[in-house]
Amino acid sequence: MNDGKPNWWSRPSTPPEAARIPTPSPAEEGDFPLQAPDPAESAVPEPAAEAPAAPTVDMTKEPAAAEPTPSEPAPAVPAPSEPAPAGAVTAAEPVPAPGTRAAAPVPAAPRPLHEPDEYRTPPYGEPGPWAPAPPVQHPAAPVPPPQAAVPPVPPQGAVPPPQGPVAPHAWGQYDPWGAGPGAVPQPPRKKSRRGLALVGALAFALLTGVIGGGVGAYVERNGGIGTVELPQAEAGSADRAPDSVAGIAAGALPGVVTLHVSGGGSAGTGTGFVLDNRGHILTNNHVVDAAATSGDITVTFSSGETASAKLIGKDTGYDLAVVQVTGVRGLKPLPLGNSDDVRVGDPVVAIGAPFDLSNTVTSGIISAKERPITAGGEKGDGSDISYVDALQTDAPINPGNSGGPLLDGKGRVIGINSAIRAAGGSGEGDGGSGGQAGSIGLGFAIPVNQGKRVAEELINTGKATHPVIGVSLDMQFNGDGARVGDKGKDGTPSVTPDGPAAKAGLRPGDVITKVDGQRVHNGEELIVKIRAHRPGDALALTLTRDGRELTRTVTLGSAQGT
Repeated sequence: MNDGKPNWWSRPSTPPEAARIPTPSPAEEGDFPLQAPDPAESAVPEPAAEAPAAPTVDMTKEPAAAEPTPSEPAPAVPAPSEPAPAGAVTAAEPVPAPGTRAAAPVPAAPRPLHEPDEYRTPPYGEPGPWAPAPPVQHPAAPVPPPQAAVPPVPPQGAVPPPQGPVAPHAWGQYDPWGAGPGAVPQPPRKKSRRGLALVGALAFALLTGVIGGGVGAYVERNGGIGTVELPQAEAGSADRAPDSVAGIAAGALPGVVTLHVSGGGSAGTGTGFVLDNRGHILTNNHVVDAAATSGDITVTFSSGETASAKLIGKDTGYDLAVVQVTGVRGLKPLPLGNSDDVRVGDPVVAIGAPFDLSNTVTSGIISAKERPITAGGEKGDGSDISYVDALQTDAPINPGNSGGPLLDGKGRVIGINSAIRAAGGSGEGDGGSGGQAGSIGLGFAIPVNQGKRVAEELINTGKATHPVIGVSLDMQFNGDGARVGDKGKDGTPSVTPDGPAAKAGLRPGDVITKVDGQRVHNGEELIVKIRAHRPGDALALTLTRDGRELTRTVTLGSAQGT
């Protein structure tokens, strides 16, 4: 109610307090019923139109739901707490004239029994069941739509109001638990955004996981997305330490050549290296053997230039040969080392043309020294057998490396690569009975001290000399050592008369077991040990004769090689 004073609303009285409020007695005939409050006092006046007269309320009928105005729902019309007697006429009800038809009763708006107490003095300070109160929504009552107002439920025993339109500001029965037509519907509960946020986060995580997995799989299969730019070190210096493999190879390659030989219905490839500025090149005998009589020898330098060469001399017993090129300038001879200073474990570098692959560099170590090896022997008479007291290396050596240099850590030649041990074969020469077998880590090189002496003789005389002791050996002897034969070739004496051995006191049947203290196990090893020296060298030979061990000193003689 808006009467210019403050509205002091409070909750409905509790059941005990409501019971103390007296209930008005039913109206007797002739009593004056309470008049409805003046609409101007109970409602805010309409600014645009005059409010229509309120119709008379018939308490014997159920009140009809008032049609709500388009702008706002009709307020609740609570019923009075006590019904009026039958036939009673309210003060606002007009009396029809005799003989005329009574017009439809217009109910007057009810008035409160008393003016509101601004001091809220009980029991009148509290709004009673006849006074309007703020709408209270029952916990279990459904919320009606705002377009259709639900009429309040009258209390038990109350007379329902008449059907028809109800004045907007009429007073009615107050039901604290009912939802009257003027009740304000509870706003719809907003859906929780927490669940939506959780669902969105899960969907986002799933989507990103699928996209990430797809991108990862693509990157793994295709190596990346976009243009590939690989990291690379900046260009550095091309110089290498002189004692490194690269430094040794860079210094030695200009002095290494590849030989292509043809003649006598055969052809072959080998390696050689420059000895001096006059164009002498040292290589193996089995490399140039095909051109011994009338063949062609072509030399290719590391720069790719080629030149024809001629054979100067060769020796089958040492498996060495010298060829010479003419008209070539800028030759780079390789320095020669000392093979007597080599120790097992020293690093070495081999350069050659294995399988005609020129300028091939391999490296390894000296794995053994003074290995007695033999190579050749294809002719069957032993004239082509080579006896070498070799340096053993694990640097890879293959067919085509023959005649190439074996270099020490300072780039000096310490050996001439000559033979390999073929897996499953009996020969050592890479061009002999060993066939075309590859490297198994057992390569052999002629010591450069021996190669130097032979090369000098071949250059100077065209022939090489061999040191000899003047005996014929029994190559069929199976015992330990080298046995002097009973007879020589073609029935000649096995000990050459007035030869080095005869002068030292050797006899047929003596078994030589040591040379300068080094053990020998067969005739081939004795030949290797002797040829490792120069003619004129004195050797101490240990031998057994009739079960006795004797020592004899022999001065080596000289024989012409072939």
